[in-house]
Amino acid sequence: MLTAFAAILALTLTATVYSAAHARSASDFVSAPTAPADGPAAAEPTTAATPTAAAAAPTPVAPATPVAPATPVAAAPAPTAAGTVTPALDAQINAIIDANNGYQIGVALIDLSDGSTHQYGVQEPFEAASTAKVLSAVAYYHLVETGAASLDDPLGDYTSGFQIKEMIQDSDNDSWSLIMDTIGHPELQAYATSIGISYDPENNTLTPGEMASIMAGLYNGKLLDQQDTAQLLSYMQNTNYESLIPAAVPAGITVFHKYGLLDDELHDASILTNGTNSYAFVVYTKGQDESDIPARTDIFHQLTQAVVGGLF
Repeated sequence: MLTAFAAILALTLTATVYSAAHARSASDFVSAPTAPADGPAAAEPTTAATPTAAAAAPTPVAPATPVAPATPVAAAPAPTAAGTVTPALDAQINAIIDANNGYQIGVALIDLSDGSTHQYGVQEPFEAASTAKVLSAVAYYHLVETGAASLDDPLGDYTSGFQIKEMIQDSDNDSWSLIMDTIGHPELQAYATSIGISYDPENNTLTPGEMASIMAGLYNGKLLDQQDTAQLLSYMQNTNYESLIPAAVPAGITVFHKYGLLDDELHDASILTNGTNSYAFVVYTKGQDESDIPARTDIFHQLTQAVVGGLF
């Protein structure tokens, strides 16, 4: 009798296993909801039969019906972060370049938050025209910061500081020649190499990506100290030629830029920022001559509107 009693007792203590399926979200697990306090009461456990001297064989318990696993739900794609260069923007820029294949067009875009670089169209060197004046200005400020020169040094009829402002804000070529000669062409080339730029002052060639790198390094404070950076950037506003990138930028976005115009070259190198997102954005173009400047100006506007619309 004791043996039969023990068997029935063991059967009574056996619990039916129930496996609850939990749905998994894209980023965390959600626990199964707890039944409310006023919900239906849990079923009472079945009371085992009282054993007798001649215990009957226990009634077999049907095994629990297995619960089918939940069908996996595909996680929703993560939303695109604001200011991210997307495949859609890449396609839009490439479409504008392809639609204007009568010109050579090179575009470079650097996200200043992470340094990621995106290049489109022609990536070989162009004649940089006056955009290279930014490199000359940075190189001269570097001499000032290392004690080899001063912004108060006489240069031509004015000081070197005045010549830099004229060279950048008004794109004065005489000022540029004075600054380059003071630095020295070999020294300017060596400085460019030191910041990762392949530049020959005699040929004055840069790729759009190299020019974007110069602008990014300047704006991020990697090339000059804070005071000199702020001063040089201030010269890149309200310049004597605001018809290219700045003309297509809406209110709320600040533009620092240096254009270049020489024969068949028409360029603009810029920083676009709204205080939260900042980009180096460079467009280099080569056409027939100055007669197609209006048509190419429209291309600058299309590209700028695509970039601004996609990133700000």
